[in-house]
Amino acid sequence: MILVDSSVWIDYFRGVVTPQAERLDTLLGKEPLAVGDLIVTEVLQGFASDRDFERARRLLATLVLVEIGGERVAVQAARNFRALRSRGVTMRKTIDTLIATRCMEGRLALLYSDRDFDPFVEHLGLRSAMP
Repeated sequence: MILVDSSVWIDYFRGVVTPQAERLDTLLGKEPLAVGDLIVTEVLQGFASDRDFERARRLLATLVLVEIGGERVAVQAARNFRALRSRGVTMRKTIDTLIATRCMEGRLALLYSDRDFDPFVEHLGLRSAMP
């Protein structure tokens, strides 16, 4: 299963053409997709109009909802943060560390366009959903 990050959803809903947004468009309705609870918040808080908010909310509600946190994921995310820091990589956003860790723990591929996930792919085995 593929979890789609807010970085891709934001481009998708804004109509920004990126390889990741194009991949999302191709996968919608054809492959089982997941969205994290924290990602739903990140995406929906960006809408100015009620109409766009509701349209996005309805689409996101059709996906598998994955809880990102919890004690096990929180502790492992701290371990992953420390492992990357020991390699000279400092993560900028805790939420990205949690999302990447949840994907690795749940064996989910991640569709993302946020470069902050690259160290997880390079050093810790996160699977990218880009071919």
